[in-house]
Amino acid sequence: MAFVELEKKDQFAVLTINRPEALNALNDEVISQLDRVLDSIDPAEVRCLIVTGAGQKAFVAGADIAQMSGLTKAEGEAFGKHGNDVFRKLETLPIPTIAAVNGFALGGGCELAMSCDIRLCAETAVFGQPEVGLGITPGFGGTQRMARLIGPGKAKELIYTAWNIKAPEALSVGLVQAVYPAEELMEQAEKMAARIAGNAPIAVRACKKAINDGLQVDMDAAVAVEEKLFGSCFETQDQKNAMTAFVEKRKHDPFVNG
Repeated sequence: MAFVELEKKDQFAVLTINRPEALNALNDEVISQLDRVLDSIDPAEVRCLIVTGAGQKAFVAGADIAQMSGLTKAEGEAFGKHGNDVFRKLETLPIPTIAAVNGFALGGGCELAMSCDIRLCAETAVFGQPEVGLGITPGFGGTQRMARLIGPGKAKELIYTAWNIKAPEALSVGLVQAVYPAEELMEQAEKMAARIAGNAPIAVRACKKAINDGLQVDMDAAVAVEEKLFGSCFETQDQKNAMTAFVEKRKHDPFVNG
């Protein structure tokens, strides 16, 4: 596809938003291509996904303002729904996802990064939700995910003021998990993806579901979610393989996703 590329690397894959001439800005076509690429990912073959942007300047600089500038109310709602539907698909993808933020992650770019499970960034990265300076709200989940990730007070400060923050502050408030020199970012993201992919895939996917589903309910319901997913792992070949090897004090066979 013209704007979204998927490269498989052993047991993980790298998804790249490839529109560097527009700082990887998101328009309807880019979002549609992202949707189709996400649909093409087989969790049996891809155990972790890295999301990044092409070029040296931007992860995704935002949604395409040229497209948005003339939208009607109904068209604006439809555009927001389009982005939200695809970002939710990314967020609920069964496999773990890592955003490798290599530059500007503003507006829709920040929202895309927040839809991933883990965010790593380059020292050059810049994050923000500048929408109120353009007369709109964040439209692809920014008001919801940012408040959940860094707390409502800090999220309101950043969204109301339209301030951007650089990598060190993003790390200090918990928006990202690590900061690296730009030239090391993808190496570190791939190292993490490979480590995740090397663990029992069904168990990793169950952990993601337990965390995501559990955050939506009270603690009693959340531990019940965990109990069922914990129990389901005992039907897998990987569990029997790894636990038998542990008891026998030997290295387990490679995990087979079963």
